[in-house]
Amino acid sequence: MKKMKDLPLHDRPREKIARRGVSVLSDHELIEAIIGRGTKRKDVREIAKEIDVILREQRPGVRFEDLMSIEGVGSTKASQMMACFELGRRYFTTAGDAHKITRPEDILPLVAHLKDKKQEYFICITLNGAGEVLGNRIVTVGLLNHSLVHPREVFADAITDRAASIICVHNHPSGSLEPSSQDIAITAQLRDAGSLVGIQLIDHIIIAKSGHLSMRERGFLS
Repeated sequence: MKKMKDLPLHDRPREKIARRGVSVLSDHELIEAIIGRGTKRKDVREIAKEIDVILREQRPGVRFEDLMSIEGVGSTKASQMMACFELGRRYFTTAGDAHKITRPEDILPLVAHLKDKKQEYFICITLNGAGEVLGNRIVTVGLLNHSLVHPREVFADAITDRAASIICVHNHPSGSLEPSSQDIAITAQLRDAGSLVGIQLIDHIIIAKSGHLSMRERGFLS
């Protein structure tokens, strides 16, 4: 395989994209166009060929660590590749494949069953950077207080999911939507804990038969 510097200018990937369009490039040429250059010890074409092998073997589950295992791929090149994968997934995944949250009402189909519960359920919904749901889990069942809802239980699965943010939801069996002092306190506690671990608490929503209340919209979460 010739090195990139030995190829005529018009045969190099980025020049081919400009002249003929991206669809004419092979898979490894697309990788070459993304990562741009190699290292002193390894040409970009060699690195791209090894990345191509890993992608074919492990897609769609290729990880940052898998790319970093290739000689000549540092955190910058691995990040470029992972960013391309995620951007493509976000823009070109078939509509309906992922539940995206942009406002409190988008949560309701996931937690509608809570309004009829006789006990208080506390649920944590984890989201990726695009606001798409990664997980929807019950954290506790019972009364909501500081001892039963602890940040470590709320954020444990969020960390495992590599979530960018979370939305917490709990129901009021009494039917009242008015947040209690405990609701306000745990919201502040979770907001502060999220700041420490780098996972934002987007909202804390109360569900009851009479409707729902967003703690963020009510000004309890800023």
